Amino acid sequence: MRRRTWTGLPALIAVLAIAAAAVVVLFVVRDGDDSAGSGGTPAYTGVFGALRASLPVRNLSLKPPPDRVGGPSWPIATVRPGHRIDLHASPGGKVLARVGDRTEFGSVRIFWIEQMRGDWFGVPAPELSDGQLAWIKDDRLALDVSQTRFWITADVSQQTLELHYGNRVLERIPVTVGSPGSPTPLGNYSITDGLAGRDVGTYYGCCILALTGHQPNLPANWLGGDRIAIHGTPYAIGGARSAGCLRASNNDMVSLFARAPLGTPVFIRA
Repeated sequence: MRRRTWTGLPALIAVLAIAAAAVVVLFVVRDGDDSAGSGGTPAYTGVFGALRASLPVRNLSLKPPPDRVGGPSWPIATVRPGHRIDLHASPGGKVLARVGDRTEFGSVRIFWIEQMRGDWFGVPAPELSDGQLAWIKDDRLALDVSQTRFWITADVSQQTLELHYGNRVLERIPVTVGSPGSPTPLGNYSITDGLAGRDVGTYYGCCILALTGHQPNLPANWLGGDRIAIHGTPYAIGGARSAGCLRASNNDMVSLFARAPLGTPVFIRA
């Protein structure tokens, strides 16, 4: 398979100015296309170089709209440097995993707080199955709790994605969604990582926003992992032909990547 390197979109240069160097990272989602291999089965590209987003990009690039805008505001919790926290099955319940201040891809670990019970936070986490919340203790020595007004909604039946800031719709873009055999999983997720650079891989276009969700219906002969994401693509947009990820044009992804911070809640509906 002949590899191509994406070189367009000069605007991406400004977005990526905060990255110090390219690092090698194995992304666990391999989102195929009908034309990617025989019988529509995606070819696995293996390890590729990427630039790891370690901070919410909006703080360093495009300025967000003024905070006087009404609408929802979402609590998020950032793990402070050097700290590790336990992910519990329920408030005060069994410890399912212990995580540090960085994700597996090197980003700052930021949780969207979907629920609160006393001094416990219920958060989506990639270490758990879809629909299951991890519960973390409200410990301000280990967590920096703040708010974001950004949120994303995706409608798989309409094949559209919207970026919101409070009650404003900042962008409405078309997307490709999962095929009938590997439909995009519905549910509530959040952004865990932003990956970009010249070598993120032909099929990912300019950049990737990794989500907490997983694809339980992988195509046959699948060689990648099961994480879902929103990412760019060199192919035409629209239709139901991905392996579960939401794919947008590179132009739309550059803007989305620059604006949506880590921890942004993502609601995928039919």
